[in-house]
Amino acid sequence: MLSLQQMMDYFTIDIGIDLGTANTLVCVKGEGIVLREPSVVAIEQTSGKVVAVGMEAKRMLGRTPSNITAIRPMKDGVIADFDITQEMLNYFIRRVQTGRGVKHLTRPRVVVSVPTGITAVEKRAVRESALQAGARSVYLIEEPMAAAMGAGLPVEEPLGNMVIDIGGGTTEVAVISLGGIVYARSVRCAGDAMDEAIIQHIKRKYNLLIGPRTAEDIKIYIGSADTLDEELVMTVKGNDLMGGLPRTIEVHSEEIREALLEPVMTIVNAVKGTLEKTPSELSGDIIDRGICMAGGSSQLRGLASLISQETGLPVYLCSNPETAIVEGTGKVLESLDIMGRLELLVK
Repeated sequence: MLSLQQMMDYFTIDIGIDLGTANTLVCVKGEGIVLREPSVVAIEQTSGKVVAVGMEAKRMLGRTPSNITAIRPMKDGVIADFDITQEMLNYFIRRVQTGRGVKHLTRPRVVVSVPTGITAVEKRAVRESALQAGARSVYLIEEPMAAAMGAGLPVEEPLGNMVIDIGGGTTEVAVISLGGIVYARSVRCAGDAMDEAIIQHIKRKYNLLIGPRTAEDIKIYIGSADTLDEELVMTVKGNDLMGGLPRTIEVHSEEIREALLEPVMTIVNAVKGTLEKTPSELSGDIIDRGICMAGGSSQLRGLASLISQETGLPVYLCSNPETAIVEGTGKVLESLDIMGRLELLVK
């Protein structure tokens, strides 16, 4: 005879969500990552009706007719539009539950990652959005802790672990030991700031207007933080600011590296500031173990080597930078009693 708790566990699906500025990833206990979609929602302006969510909505960015607007409801890692975020979460949670038979009949338990620097009001907004979207109970975990767990760092041991999580809206730098964050710094400068720096550079130098998607492509294909062995060239299309007509130019990796200097150095300075605040005993561990980088924007060419040069410490990119946070929430789901032991996880 199953107990009430066993029956609840049987009929409940446990979900981990990396609610990012650029992308939302969802994992399910026992199944791993089941969804990876851009954090974009397209709405019809007059009725407010949601037209598309995720990848379908992202394809509409900059391409929609006047009556449809494609919105990114997350800004700098926090909720910028509560109602649209709720609609987006509701869509993702429904998609995860769909097609899983009659087993999961109750509302899901959800773990959501949040930046370290957000306020109590912003935390409450995340929790309320998930509850309104259909969650039965919501737990929050800070992104550096989730990233460290997903990267496989021994966060519960009495050792100093340093992680840099560079996402779309925020960069999180933290020193972790004994299952807690000893010191953390959050700066609202990450992938989106890099894209904006590229947009402004192209605008100033070439009088050419490009959109965020084109800027992101430039960053991915020829962007770098440190000198490359072989410099790269890319053809870019946009609208001429003088005549308004489409125009094609060639941009070089050297100039993009220069354009990215300001956001990159903001990240480097956040790392240095965190190291300065780290207790000396843990500093020794970091010297031995190195600094782990995670997050989609941490994959910028030469960023790890530049941070290593600036700090004098070994810096490495984890094997799963884009999925480390959501995989960390998945590890929490595998043992929900961790929630009671980690102060960072608050119901």
